[in-house]
Amino acid sequence: MRLTDRLIDIAEAQRGTLMLWVPVALGAGTAWYFALGFEPGKAVFGTLAGFAAAGLVAVFLLPDRARPPVLALVLVTLGFLNAAFSAHHMAAPVLGFHYYGPVTGRVVDLDRSGSDKPRLTLDQVVLARVNAAKTPDKVRISLHYPIVHSDLHPGSRVMLTANLSPPSGPVEPGGFDFRRYAWFRGLGAIGYSRNPVLEFAPPDRGGLAMRLVSLRMQLAQEIRARIPGQNGAFAAAILTGDRSAIAPDLLVHLRASNLAHLLAISGLHMGLLTGFVFAALRYGIALWPWLALRLPVKKLAAVAAFVVASAYLALSGANVATQRAFVMVAVMLLAVLLDRRALTLRAVCLAGAIVLLVRPESLIEAGFQMSFAATMALVAVFAWLRDLGWFIGGGSLWRSFLRNALALVLSSTIAGLATAPVSAFHFNQIAQYGLLANLASVPVMGMLVMPSAVIATLTAIIGLDAPFWAIMGAGIGWILTVAAFVAGLDGAVRQVVKPEILILCLIGGGAAVGILFRGRLAWLAVIPVLAGFVLWSRAERPPLLLSDNGRLMGVLTPEGRWLNREKGSGFAADSWLENDGDAATQQAAALRASKAEDFTGFARAGYRLTYSWAKDPAAEGQGGLCQGRTLLILPRAAPLPGPCVQITAADLTVAGSMAVWVGKDGLKIRTARQLSGERLWSR
Repeated sequence: MRLTDRLIDIAEAQRGTLMLWVPVALGAGTAWYFALGFEPGKAVFGTLAGFAAAGLVAVFLLPDRARPPVLALVLVTLGFLNAAFSAHHMAAPVLGFHYYGPVTGRVVDLDRSGSDKPRLTLDQVVLARVNAAKTPDKVRISLHYPIVHSDLHPGSRVMLTANLSPPSGPVEPGGFDFRRYAWFRGLGAIGYSRNPVLEFAPPDRGGLAMRLVSLRMQLAQEIRARIPGQNGAFAAAILTGDRSAIAPDLLVHLRASNLAHLLAISGLHMGLLTGFVFAALRYGIALWPWLALRLPVKKLAAVAAFVVASAYLALSGANVATQRAFVMVAVMLLAVLLDRRALTLRAVCLAGAIVLLVRPESLIEAGFQMSFAATMALVAVFAWLRDLGWFIGGGSLWRSFLRNALALVLSSTIAGLATAPVSAFHFNQIAQYGLLANLASVPVMGMLVMPSAVIATLTAIIGLDAPFWAIMGAGIGWILTVAAFVAGLDGAVRQVVKPEILILCLIGGGAAVGILFRGRLAWLAVIPVLAGFVLWSRAERPPLLLSDNGRLMGVLTPEGRWLNREKGSGFAADSWLENDGDAATQQAAALRASKAEDFTGFARAGYRLTYSWAKDPAAEGQGGLCQGRTLLILPRAAPLPGPCVQITAADLTVAGSMAVWVGKDGLKIRTARQLSGERLWSR
């Protein structure tokens, strides 16, 4: 058989699956936009829009066999343009300098920071001596004052004195870009306050959004009043999205046991909630044969489940993860209304395409990647097992129990394996006993916690909700006990080195192609997946890292990364150590070997590393630091005369954080600016 005939046969085998590739093409275009090192201009957008329009016309004129590749190119282009439109649509003023002074605004959110401090998000912001056109639409402020005198509520108008700064860039080249995250959430400045917050006007709850936020906070308080302690804090988090009462130790246990996903309102919660409502209504009506024979019970149950899902979306804060979960559930319920099979790859891919069109920035976030990796893997594997004759209904009660137990074990195993690379990439750790914890907790979540929450909410109207809140609290207590037990096991967490993003693309892209492609050639997708893991095992971290202000320096030694500061710049320090796969604290890392001859790579290559925090090294007797084969770091000074390689205050201001390697050809310096480029969010 000729090669061309073989290629035609392969293409024909994919004909019925072309819809599955729509989110792949849209995702490729979205990734293309975010990977650029510059912000495209109007000419680029105009050219691409013209190409997309011409491509759409060509799709209707070309022969059937020529349409798929043209349509794929059009979808890639549309993904690029959609991401660009979303980024420009989110444009808002960003603070261009460090600000200290009075801040007034309206409270639109209340939560806690990573350091467990109360945190406010304000809109309608007013800054002293700052033009309104240059004032951010939203700011987020952590409260370091020990006592907050005012009883704050969403809508409260407050005044405080705060330190504000523009959102910071990556703590290392290629790292997480908080500026981009803040851009798509409308945050124009972040900061902290050590002064009390004063409420100077009653709450302004005008508009649906503010009323929903206020209702959400009230519900969270009511739930915590009915379920005391951390059980109540957990219940409020999974029902309203309010995590403000979650203790830091509890978060550590949940992450170490791979149960943190139970805390985030995602596909699991939305699926459990709507699944319970759907099943309860469907089988409840079936108990009344006269009514069941006269109504489309299944479709009515789907409509009711959709209404509940919509209410859950609104009352839980409608964050990105919840929106994504709602879209997936809505697609499944729509399939039920159209008499189609709900759990199919088509439904998953349709949900993926909708999310990418509505929130294209979610493509590069852990939540999107993990939820769709797990869902695609589960649907694909169980469809394959169903085709083999597994999990066919019927049989004795004992056989049905074993079948459901096996499905539960397989579900946790498949979802865990599918999300493990994504989780390890973003969070730099693997929960070694995560499967054990999930097997012990997820059934309780599905059969006890979420059903009790639904029944308690319904019976609260007539005052009979107390027993069901108690049942819910007991179920949550079991989950938290499991989390604490598993987190306390030896070797519960394994630290992982962070690789380049291309390695995750190899693994994720190869797995997606293997699932979506039809025919024996799908097994070739194993090659990029294996290649990704091999490259990951050989990933190397930069010998030297320097923060964007030069205050923090970290150098690899035989003991791990040594840091030049025991405290301060804590976020950068923790991020570097986590990306190294190092569980040490900043204080422990600062006590490591600090002599130049111990620095991995530098002494071996004949280089000396010199760091000076002086504003004027020459005036302090350090004018002769710039010698040959020396890397001189001067975070507060101008360059010194001499033949050495220098990193100065001006370099850091322009380039941001830096990473330095030692090679055969000398020093190689990579900057955050080189990788992130001149984008809307980094200007």
